[in-house]
Amino acid sequence: MKRESAANSGTFLIVTLGMLAAFGPLVTDMYLPGLPAMTVFFGTTVSMVQMGITTSMLGLAAGQLFVGPVSDKYGRKRPLLWSMWLFMVATVLCIYSWNIESFVTFRFIQGMAGAGGIVLSRSISADLFTGRQLAKFFAVIAAVQGLAPVGAPLLGGILLSFTDWKGIFWVLFLIGAILTVLCYRYRETLPPQRRSTGNIAQTFLLFVPVLKNRKFMLYVLLLSFTMAVMFAFIAASPFIFQDRYGMSELVYSIYFAINAFAVTAGAILSSKFRSPEKALKTGAFVLLPLALLTSGILIAGLGLAWLCGPLFLLLFAAGLTFPSSAMLAIECERKNAGTASAVLGAMNFIFGGIVTPLVGLGNIVYSTAAAFTGCAVIVCLLAVIIFRKSSTAG
Repeated sequence: MKRESAANSGTFLIVTLGMLAAFGPLVTDMYLPGLPAMTVFFGTTVSMVQMGITTSMLGLAAGQLFVGPVSDKYGRKRPLLWSMWLFMVATVLCIYSWNIESFVTFRFIQGMAGAGGIVLSRSISADLFTGRQLAKFFAVIAAVQGLAPVGAPLLGGILLSFTDWKGIFWVLFLIGAILTVLCYRYRETLPPQRRSTGNIAQTFLLFVPVLKNRKFMLYVLLLSFTMAVMFAFIAASPFIFQDRYGMSELVYSIYFAINAFAVTAGAILSSKFRSPEKALKTGAFVLLPLALLTSGILIAGLGLAWLCGPLFLLLFAAGLTFPSSAMLAIECERKNAGTASAVLGAMNFIFGGIVTPLVGLGNIVYSTAAAFTGCAVIVCLLAVIIFRKSSTAG
């Protein structure tokens, strides 16, 4: 059921919340094609430049843990505007960084600011919608988050044909400015009577009951381990498909985009299921056999024709799981939607930060196969626990 808002039309919400949801991948991935040039510009090593990715992901996680509870106390609009203004300032500081250390520091601040958009896109959806309408909005957000990791580096690569890495950051600044204008148009969706009471310290104590909500945390862990499958694919795919299968950069980009579409298609289809529980159950239980099949093909060294179908379906199953698990998690903590959304988002980026370097250990084919299979096994076990408890309660 929808709670009406005088100013927030459906189109406005889809555009604004979709752009806010895409902020994470834009911040972390858009400048990836410019990394080699940045190494030369700052006169440093590749690993030091890559620290900008790590610190931005840490900022995205930490920022969500801060903005979520603050928005439960002060409403959504003020923290959203603070985040957007801080993002633009941090982006300018990144452009004018005087050495790699200052750049890495400003990337952390940029990530923290960008986190506001991610966490509040889910919180605002939970303020306005329930039931199937909330499921549809979460499906839109998940679809955008599935496309953005691919679109961001592709857009960055196109921009590098006309400008340098600083030009990419100026485009990020422009996106932040557009979103700031949209956020000024946004009408507050969390009225004072529904906000958390007490001082700000007590507001942050809301993390305690949220983290102690076992059902909520089961959904969060299930989503995080499913996200880890996608992060493993993103981290490993350039090396597997370009080095092992000999793809050119252009062919790899196209193939990557096709597989990213699988995530988006799964997210969109999830809203067509009779219930989010049904969509989650289907995605979670199909994920394991597909992970085993994909891993087996990788380890056996079979040709690309063998890998294409199973990998596409694996990512499709992951996409099917994303919006349903996120929605069911938020439904468990609707009264603390901002804090719950913060935990949900932060856990995703923490898991992404863990799995990304792990797939690079040793033989990347074996480590990727282990990541796919291990995460899928845990997802399946968590789904069994969730739905066994549900049937027992019923």
